[in-house]
Amino acid sequence: MRPAIRRSASRRSFRRSGHARRWAAALGVGALVVTGGGLLAGPAQAAATASVAVDFPTHCIPPAIAGIPPIDGTTSAEITVDNAAPKVGETVTVTYTVVTAAASNPVELALPADIMTPTGTVTLGGAQSGSVTVAGPKKNDPVPPKGAFPSFSMTGTFTVTAPGEITLSPGDYNIHTSYIMELDTPCTVTDPPAPVSQRIIATQDGGGEVNKRTISLGTASGKPGDRVTVTGAEFTPGAAVTVAGWNGSGPTADRITAEAAGDGTFTFRPAISDPATVGIVAFEGASWDPAKGAGPQAYTLTGGGEIPDNSQRLTSSVRAGTLTMSQAGDAVALSAVDFGQGGASSGALNTVTVKDFRGGPAGWSLTGKVTDFTGPGGAVIGASALGWKPACATRSGSPSTCAAGSEGTVGSAGATLASTPDGAFTGGEFTVDAGLTLDVPAFTAPGAYAGVLTLTLT
Repeated sequence: MRPAIRRSASRRSFRRSGHARRWAAALGVGALVVTGGGLLAGPAQAAATASVAVDFPTHCIPPAIAGIPPIDGTTSAEITVDNAAPKVGETVTVTYTVVTAAASNPVELALPADIMTPTGTVTLGGAQSGSVTVAGPKKNDPVPPKGAFPSFSMTGTFTVTAPGEITLSPGDYNIHTSYIMELDTPCTVTDPPAPVSQRIIATQDGGGEVNKRTISLGTASGKPGDRVTVTGAEFTPGAAVTVAGWNGSGPTADRITAEAAGDGTFTFRPAISDPATVGIVAFEGASWDPAKGAGPQAYTLTGGGEIPDNSQRLTSSVRAGTLTMSQAGDAVALSAVDFGQGGASSGALNTVTVKDFRGGPAGWSLTGKVTDFTGPGGAVIGASALGWKPACATRSGSPSTCAAGSEGTVGSAGATLASTPDGAFTGGEFTVDAGLTLDVPAFTAPGAYAGVLTLTLT
């Protein structure tokens, strides 16, 4: 018995040109490329609880190493709050969501998950002026080649200090990427302030205490383990104050606690190491309480500092490849069976080698299906008579581990021969084999029978 074997594969090409080639050479990824677009002003809001997405022109500056000049585009963003009718003295949590970033992946290379850390500001107007520092966690979905950047959110808090209508508008934002190199792409509002996205109505409460606590940082970024100077004011004199890193939703384990001075000020220098850090907060008491704290102030961990004198920074890149398969042969001779006896006509699949050199988040699946086996005079052994017992081996050092498909019938509907799962980082080299068994009925007409087993890699 000879089942011929065909193969097909879905392959991804990797081409670069112009700016995209310079990006990939510098990073292996693209940080941000801004897409063009005009200003689409958001509708004015009258209700205190209403929140809408607004569009505003944005000026973004890609990292110099990318070789891409500043580009103007449009950002769509929305501001929401946890309390649209606060009293003076209460703390309001603000969420700045970039619904559609003025950016996309510029290269034909998938970007992995969780490499993007956003920070930004929200502009206050009306009864209370100033800005709110917001920061988001280091988390993002994978970005496909040439795909749009995903939406992201940043949060921060401010204390209401005056009654009346307070407006909130999206402000400048920055995307820090940590993939091969540590890079920043700042995006500023071209004609500030941006349109109002949220309005809240603050009321006076005679019993309320206004939280005037503030902190400022000596620097907005540093290497893991560096100490950052944090200066506070308006804290309770002599109170125990904790200064800690902020991961976007709560304090980290990087913290230092000491007493505020007699005038409510302090200067602490905590060491910040947690890679999830997006900001720094300070608070009185045993745990974070925005009513007795300040921040977060944006702070980003970087991979290194300035180049020392008489030194040279060396950079390299790893180019992504494709998903391919090859096989050791295209014909398999199964063992003969006797007329009147029938039974198992057995053999082995020619070894298939799968090379996943894409270096992205996607796994792969290798499936097979078979035709009926035709013989002399139109005799047929049905496709459902062919079964297999798959096996798969992973080359040492491969990021992924392949799993063999289940033992059972192949048939015309097909079955899985082997696969690897999706993940944050996948790839590798794999060899796939299978024992084949054709269940031949006892009184099948004598002669040669042949079917075609087709393998497909996706």
